[in-house]
Amino acid sequence: MFSSVTSGAVQGIRPYLMQVEVDTADGLPGFNMVGYMSGEVREAGERVKVALKNSGYKIPPIKTTVNLAPADIKKEGIAVDLPLAVGMLVSIGELPEESIKDTMIIGELGLDGEIKGIHGALPIVAKAREEGIKSCILPEVNAREAAAIKGIKIVGVRTLSETFFYLNSEPGERDNIIKPTVIDLKEIFSRNQSYESGLDFADICGQSAVKRAVEVAAAGFHHILLVGPPGSGKSMIAKRIPTILPPLSEEESLEVSTIYSVAGMLDKEEVLMTRRPFMSPHHTITESALAGGGRIPRPGVISLAHRGVLFLDEMAEFSRSTLDLLRQPLEDKKVNIARNNGTFTYPADMMVVGALNPCPCGYYPDMNRCKCTEHEIRRYLGHLSGPILDRIDISIEAPKVDVTELGNDRGLNESSAVIRKRVMRARSIQARRFEGTSLRFNADMGPSEIRKYCKLGPMEKRLIEQIFHTMDLSARTYHRVLRVARTIADLEGSSDIKSSHITEAACYRMTDSKYWGKNKDE
Repeated sequence: MFSSVTSGAVQGIRPYLMQVEVDTADGLPGFNMVGYMSGEVREAGERVKVALKNSGYKIPPIKTTVNLAPADIKKEGIAVDLPLAVGMLVSIGELPEESIKDTMIIGELGLDGEIKGIHGALPIVAKAREEGIKSCILPEVNAREAAAIKGIKIVGVRTLSETFFYLNSEPGERDNIIKPTVIDLKEIFSRNQSYESGLDFADICGQSAVKRAVEVAAAGFHHILLVGPPGSGKSMIAKRIPTILPPLSEEESLEVSTIYSVAGMLDKEEVLMTRRPFMSPHHTITESALAGGGRIPRPGVISLAHRGVLFLDEMAEFSRSTLDLLRQPLEDKKVNIARNNGTFTYPADMMVVGALNPCPCGYYPDMNRCKCTEHEIRRYLGHLSGPILDRIDISIEAPKVDVTELGNDRGLNESSAVIRKRVMRARSIQARRFEGTSLRFNADMGPSEIRKYCKLGPMEKRLIEQIFHTMDLSARTYHRVLRVARTIADLEGSSDIKSSHITEAACYRMTDSKYWGKNKDE
């Protein structure tokens, strides 16, 4: 007898539906699986046979053939155990064929029949709903995650026996046997979008210019570089940036949660990523861990920071080859990974925040304290290539904090809540500006959008042309200055970009020429 069970898997982060076809027939007993699969998927046959036996189901000595369709996609790292077991039970007549109609089944089996969690449940269920599937049976540990997708019934199961009992029951009685999993997305968002009170900009004494630059960066989602001596508060400021960023929208949350689901890093209690990610890799990170990869490609740190912040502390300590991996993501907002079995694309639309000392000892250009040679400084700062610096919108110097500022009362400093209100006002202006487009922040604008949304008056045009020639800007940097100026204008509630906005935006490029455009002895 023939049976076909709808299941699903992910290739990279792209979900697809799969048919687990089982045919049983009289003949020489055997078990054969086909369908362009890897070794770990082929092992599912042995797990399923033992799990069925230990769950009390006797499989007669018959010839069994299993096909995983479509055959043109290599099945790697997927769990077809549960749909295969159900397909075998349907094929030998233990379950009615109608019981699996319009139902997707996914899950991995233990040898005792326990159903274990899988990676990528969220995008797979979203794909099933898109294809018109009405219900989904999956591991109980993945049920709340999958319930974030509305319009499809989610049934979480713990054992193979429980699944059999559920499918063998009358349709009208099933909800009484296993209650469908339902979650309240609005309640989850309202509960989880606040940030820890331990991180607040009120803790930052002094550094008013740096805090202003960070506010501009947060308002427009611009990449920013903080340069300064040790102890100037660069890392402290960077770690508080998420507290002033706009909250994730539901659409953005599903995007980010999909990546974390595929990576197996989604919190089972919080269900969805409701806060913007903050990733801070160590400078010894490998290239594949940063960009993603492996035999079965998984999202890297760049993709895990999607819609959030990628903080590169001690940025000059990263190898140049590792930093240069950011070139494409900073421009295209995605990462492409090529393997023998295909090319995988991961989203990488993040805000890069870099912090570094100006030299190995950290005190250049204070020649009374700096003990580094010109060669050492050039080699150290050379880890940041010109193309990487060209892609960073804001570069600001964080000087040593004066002792008089350290004694300021915490209540005199602006809190994250106050700064966030200004950021949100600027964000609402951008939302209205870009309504009906794929753009979200000013940093998303390309040359055509800059021409449309960053119109300048005669005085402003002369000023930007003068800055372009004086600072010897590239075309890319020219556009980035205008994008930052647009954000500064939004923070002030100005519909027009004024000369003061352009001047401030240009000042955020001065650090580049100070540290990367001159010799130490100049």
